[in-house]
Amino acid sequence: MAKNGLSSFQRRMKAIPEKAKQLARPALIKEGQRMAGDMRHLVPKDTGNLEESIKVTGPGEKTPPYSQPGGSRVAGDLETIVTAGDSLARYAHLVEYGTVHAGAKPFFWPSFRLNRKGSSRRIKRAIAKAIKETKNG
Repeated sequence: MAKNGLSSFQRRMKAIPEKAKQLARPALIKEGQRMAGDMRHLVPKDTGNLEESIKVTGPGEKTPPYSQPGGSRVAGDLETIVTAGDSLARYAHLVEYGTVHAGAKPFFWPSFRLNRKGSSRRIKRAIAKAIKETKNG
C-alpha cells in the first residue's frame, strides 16, 4: 500500500505545471527562513560560526559543503533545505547530539519539529493556490 501511495504522490508532483512551481517557490523559501530563524535563536553562540552557518537552500540550489544533515546536494523543484555547518563550522552534529566530553545542545531538530506542521500546511496551501492560478489563467 505504501508503494501505491508514493507512486500516486509522485504522479501528482509530476503533473504540477512549471508555472505553479514558480509561484510556490516564495512560500518554500519563506518557510525555510522561518525555520532557520528559530535555529539561529536556539543555537549556542560561542564564536558565532555555527549560527552563521545555518543556511536556507532554495529549489534547484546546492547546499553548502560540510553541511548537516546529509552534506552537499541539490534541492528539488519543490524543496527547500535548511542546513547547519560549513567549512568553518564542521561540528553542527556534535553540538546537536553532544559528545563524551560535552552535553547535547539541540537546536536543529527542535526547530524543525516546532515548525514542521505549520510550514507543511502553509506550503501545501501555497502550492494549491498556485495550481488554481495556473488553471484559471
